[in-house]
Amino acid sequence: MPKSKVRKKKDYVIAPGTRTPGSVKAGPSSPLYVGVMLGFMLVGLLWLLVYYLAAEDISWMNSLGAWNFLIGFGFMVVGLIMTMRWR
Repeated sequence: MPKSKVRKKKDYVIAPGTRTPGSVKAGPSSPLYVGVMLGFMLVGLLWLLVYYLAAEDISWMNSLGAWNFLIGFGFMVVGLIMTMRWR
């Protein structure tokens, strides 16, 4: 019985002009960006610490009630989202 012919597959080659602008590597983040990112996370942490320790002494913070959790965690989440763009 005769052997079947094996077809040779073409190698996959990316055309040089098809790269998207987003695939180009960017340089490292500026120190200001890193400082703002860490600042947001620290402000959120400090907000929650002050709420737990001194909310009775600060009338406007005490009147916010449970919204303090949203504010504190909101600052921290913004900082964490900024880490995705950090290089």
